[in-house]
Amino acid sequence: MIHIRLRYFASLREALGAEEALAVAPGTTVATLRDALIARGGVHAELLARSRAVRCAVDRQMADETVALAEGAEVAFFPPVTGG
Repeated sequence: MIHIRLRYFASLREALGAEEALAVAPGTTVATLRDALIARGGVHAELLARSRAVRCAVDRQMADETVALAEGAEVAFFPPVTGG
């Protein structure tokens, strides 16, 4: 297992909290991580659903869902438009 840190911003943060630590299998991509979060059901499934536009950054760089996660990665999810 590798350990990553999830961060949520804007409306996702309001519903899911600011951040959480998670252990995932080596080779996990942003897509498989998002699918695992959706599989939790409830608010995660609603807010991260494939039908919703959600952006992602890995280690503070915009990333698409094919990016593989490494030990200690910081993964951030946020809506396409956020206020500052």
